[in-house]
Amino acid sequence: MSRNHDRQITIFSPEGKLYQIEYALKSIQNQGILGICLRGKDTVCTVAQRKVPDKLLDPSCITNMYNITPNIGCLAIGSVPDCKVVITQARQIAAKFKDQNGYEIPVHFLASKVGKKAQIFTQHAGVRPLGTVIHLLGVDDEKGPQLWKIDPSGHYFGWKALATGPKDQEGMNALEKVVKNAESSTNPHETTLTKEQTIRKCMDVLCQVLAQDLKAQDLEVGVVSENDPFRLLSAAEIDDHLTAIHEQD
Repeated sequence: MSRNHDRQITIFSPEGKLYQIEYALKSIQNQGILGICLRGKDTVCTVAQRKVPDKLLDPSCITNMYNITPNIGCLAIGSVPDCKVVITQARQIAAKFKDQNGYEIPVHFLASKVGKKAQIFTQHAGVRPLGTVIHLLGVDDEKGPQLWKIDPSGHYFGWKALATGPKDQEGMNALEKVVKNAESSTNPHETTLTKEQTIRKCMDVLCQVLAQDLKAQDLEVGVVSENDPFRLLSAAEIDDHLTAIHEQD
């Protein structure tokens, strides 16, 4: 029986699958980095493990979080070279849009552009899908806080909260409870989470799922809100939030 569907990205298997996409998703899981993202009332927060693979590496060079524009942040999990390729593409798309239109690209439109580029890699022989999952965070003037995910197949959707990486299903289960408990009494599609609550809930879910007593050097925390551009929290700020979480427990 031919196994071409297992080797060729352009050929569907008898079960209707593109195996190279599944292998790309598996490679992302194998990176061992869990990322948590959560939308608040006026904020989007992302938290991820920081793992330094060698003691001689400069820890400041290790990151999974990037600025696409001053107001759009990104959590990229997967093969680091592949992540940087997509980050560069996203920055070019955003810069071109602003140059042509005079204002910053909306998050949902950037997600669609990045997703369409990723989908092209599933159509042509001689290429492979990029082994990375991209999470875009920003606050839209009309739509409010935005959180979008793009996977290697080019699939993109907006989310209220999401987890990516090992134990992602446990993370999604925990986030469902957080989102449910924070629903607005007048509109179930809106949340009551403040900026501070969003950050701490996001960090708390990561600590719960990993079942570890994490310290500031073990985490990366990125935040964007209505009044502040996307930025990474300092170690001191992360420590303050971890202390507050432990005191609540």
